[in-house]
Amino acid sequence: MSTQQPCVVLVYQRTTLPWVFESAERAGIRLILVPRPDETVDPDRLPPAVADVLRLDIDGDRAGALATLRKLHETTPFQGICTLYDPAVPFVAEAAGTLGLPGIGRDAALGAQDKRVMRERLASAGLNAPRFVAMKDASAWEDAAHLDFPVVVKPAHGFSSLGVTKAERPDELRAVVDEVWQVCQDTLGEGLIVEEYLDGPEFAVESLAHHGEVTVCAIGYKGEPEGPYFEESVYRAPAVLPEAVRDAIRREVTAAHTALGITDGPTHTELRLRGGRPYLLELGARIGGSGVSGYIVRNVTGLDFAADALRIATGQPPRSFRPGHSPAATGAAANYIVPCGGSGRITAIHGLDELRADPRVDHVVQMLFPGDVVRPYPDFTGYPAFVLSRHATTAEAEEFHRALETAIRVEYAPV
Repeated sequence: MSTQQPCVVLVYQRTTLPWVFESAERAGIRLILVPRPDETVDPDRLPPAVADVLRLDIDGDRAGALATLRKLHETTPFQGICTLYDPAVPFVAEAAGTLGLPGIGRDAALGAQDKRVMRERLASAGLNAPRFVAMKDASAWEDAAHLDFPVVVKPAHGFSSLGVTKAERPDELRAVVDEVWQVCQDTLGEGLIVEEYLDGPEFAVESLAHHGEVTVCAIGYKGEPEGPYFEESVYRAPAVLPEAVRDAIRREVTAAHTALGITDGPTHTELRLRGGRPYLLELGARIGGSGVSGYIVRNVTGLDFAADALRIATGQPPRSFRPGHSPAATGAAANYIVPCGGSGRITAIHGLDELRADPRVDHVVQMLFPGDVVRPYPDFTGYPAFVLSRHATTAEAEEFHRALETAIRVEYAPV
């Protein structure tokens, strides 16, 4: 490994999701990959940017994982550590602090990962927020009965759609809380939050922070999911919005960074517009979608979002926002998130092979295959596939996604 190139430990990133690896290669940054525990990595098929592979069990042996990183850093120093996997954000912040590397710190990581803490800090800062109740135990469900219904019940440390469930009426609340609590106990540890449901269109905001300065790089449309389980389906950017609304989103997202203490690194924010006002659903201190956000930003603006995120992780300034460098719009980019559309054992997934030859499609990333078992919601197994594409306009991306709704179909057999 060349000593001239900065090196970053990349925690729990799947090699089947290529964008951050490609950005690292373009930026001249070498990676030490920490694979997911359930992933088998073929050393002969590693992305070129990966210099080494390091196995760590950050959930089962956190102290051992930190000790291994410390020993590695003493013998072969690396310049940064990062993750695109939301549950690993607190560990990465702790490791960075322990080793004296750039990072957001444990307190900011807690605010970005625990939805109870996030809601409290955003509300204290006077930002737009629904009323909410944090719970340590499912027996406290009555504490949320005074909220305006419908409400949404979430695991405090959840990610993606795991466990997120809507309760339409007060008489449904106890059953929904018990259901989500079971998911928490099985997979995430204790803690729930119940918050008033926000209707309206949903958007994703990709930002970079450096020394406290926040740059909103892209705003994308995420559909208008109504529940009860909020399975994601689309991401199209740039979102078609009046400039006044875009400004309001930028102000709210920037203020949220301040409220949460996130001064450096990439963030992925999800929010809803209600009456033209942005209400944050959550803000993740990471590149969103396991790297999809980097693809979206790069193909909408020309900015290498993931490369700059890696630079910040090593203590370097981002290059995209130097004086005189102004990003230029390059069209629209989109991700069709193939919905599970059911549960059971997958017998077939129709429509993906035909898309691989479509000139509009850059990537068909398949995560689930025939034989895999999809658990029913509110549990979350994962999405069958991502279809990433480029288009001249957002309207063309929308038309493409409407066609995919019928072109792609997942078939199941009972388990």
